[in-house]
Amino acid sequence: MFIEERHKHILDILQKEGKVLVKDLSTQFQVSESMIRKDLQVLEKDNLLQRTYGGAINMKRTIAHNESLFKRVEIDTDLKEIIAKKAYELINEGDTVFLDASSISYFLTKLLIENNKNITLITNMVEISSMIQLHSKMHVIFIGGDYNPLVGGNIGSHSIEQIKLYRCNKAFIGCNGIDLRDGSISTGLSEDAGTKKAIMNISKELYLMAPSERFNLDGIINFSNITDFYSIITESPLSNTIMALLEQYNVRLK
Repeated sequence: MFIEERHKHILDILQKEGKVLVKDLSTQFQVSESMIRKDLQVLEKDNLLQRTYGGAINMKRTIAHNESLFKRVEIDTDLKEIIAKKAYELINEGDTVFLDASSISYFLTKLLIENNKNITLITNMVEISSMIQLHSKMHVIFIGGDYNPLVGGNIGSHSIEQIKLYRCNKAFIGCNGIDLRDGSISTGLSEDAGTKKAIMNISKELYLMAPSERFNLDGIINFSNITDFYSIITESPLSNTIMALLEQYNVRLK
């Protein structure tokens, strides 16, 4: 059994039982206890578990929207700019693009404006309206609805009905969490989840914009699966363990 396969089995056991013991894993995989301890060290470094005396526990955290968009924009600015730049490189002149309401979309919009990109931009992110310049080549379509300051955009049934009127060739979506155990992707509000689903339904290509920390977080509401996306855009190379877990979903990384 390859190391990455053993890591996946350890995470599967954690998911089912909540904890693992070094001595039990050593017996099950027929390797030394010191080897199992090294496995647990690697997985802890990737924030996939928390080591304890004699074993480890599951440390997957569940989060919800609890900070406004403006506050999130000021957090981890450097890595979000990296993700935004990677996403920008995927947008061509003449594209029709949907930007989901997210802090990374804020930085991506800045790049589109700075480079005067000739595209049609559809968005439910209200803050973008104050960023658009009069001389911009972009044709901007704003989705109305019920504004939620935590999301930073319009969400809910009214927004969904408007989104259904359009089609785009590329959509860039944010999330709260990515669960590599089953590939589920989540957010913190049911109305936001429904709105994201509507955006996904009108786009030919879907891109998930997610900082690498999202691989160890869960939102409250699942809205899609890794397999729905053409590519996941993140800020840095991922560990061998996470890459091995991603391989089962046959998704591209950028």
